[in-house]
Amino acid sequence: MHAGSPDEEWREDCAPRRVLELFATKWTSMVLHTLHARHGGTARTGVLQRSLPGISKKMLTQTLREMEASGLITRHVETVVPPAVEYRLTPLGERFVVPVELLYAWGRDNADALDFLVPRPGSRRR
Repeated sequence: MHAGSPDEEWREDCAPRRVLELFATKWTSMVLHTLHARHGGTARTGVLQRSLPGISKKMLTQTLREMEASGLITRHVETVVPPAVEYRLTPLGERFVVPVELLYAWGRDNADALDFLVPRPGSRRR
């Protein structure tokens, strides 16, 4: 979309809005990144929680359910005692990893610019 583009490119269901809706919570992109970069696309719930400092068990569960409903990950229950749950990136999830990794790389390369941002209310950053 660019200046002067037709109104239909800015409709509520346009691609940019759908992407932003998908990443409306910070945890979706972080789970994608963590599954891909740290665990080769597959991880159990506890491993994910330990890999994502600051996420509560409730928020992780909610995020995983939303990501599963969106088709980004699949949930596999292993038939062991006690049952073990494993999450795996789907081919669709792998496609969304690409822009997430680009964005994260930009953040690492431009950390100084991020330091100039004024923290939002409720931010843990000082």
